[in-house]
Amino acid sequence: MKIICIGRNYTEHIAELQNERPTEPVVFLKPDSAILLKQHPFVIPEFSDDIHHEIEIIVRINKVGKYIDAKFAHKYYDEISVGIDFTARDLQQKLKDKGLPWEKAKAFDGSAIIGDFLSKKDFNSLENLTFELTNNGKTVQKGNANMMLWKIDELIAYVSQFFTLKIGDIIFTGTPAGVAKVNPNDVLEGFLEDNKLFRIQVK
Repeated sequence: MKIICIGRNYTEHIAELQNERPTEPVVFLKPDSAILLKQHPFVIPEFSDDIHHEIEIIVRINKVGKYIDAKFAHKYYDEISVGIDFTARDLQQKLKDKGLPWEKAKAFDGSAIIGDFLSKKDFNSLENLTFELTNNGKTVQKGNANMMLWKIDELIAYVSQFFTLKIGDIIFTGTPAGVAKVNPNDVLEGFLEDNKLFRIQVK
């Protein structure tokens, strides 16, 4: 399986990092080795002094698809959750300054948190989902799917132009404002509506 990530999909997050607003989705990949195993802590890697949390709504693909029309994209996933795209911000900035790819800053081992999945049928509207991240009990990021520049089905249609989507693939749909550095002993918890879907200890 592969992890397909979308960058710069929330206006306020674009502004907080002083990035240019894209005219089409920004796409990058993480390997399956980026997934942090269940019950394992997130260990801050030695190569970065500035790891940021980025909570995102995620979906899991349930059938193979290529060149998917947006109006049929809803047929390609039936589960939804939240996850974290951990980012080595200091390393990412160095790579961006040199015009180099981001993978070392985004795709390192343990950089993807996958929450417990829920049936999308549990929710009235996938375009009006609230989600949040707490750090030691305090809300640090909060967003709503209605703030996305590109909605879930639009993202599936877009990325399927370039990559064949396969069963088990995960799509990270972008993060809202509020990204910040994590530190040892932080406890990160992710919520979709009122459902707590992950709890991660930072070491």
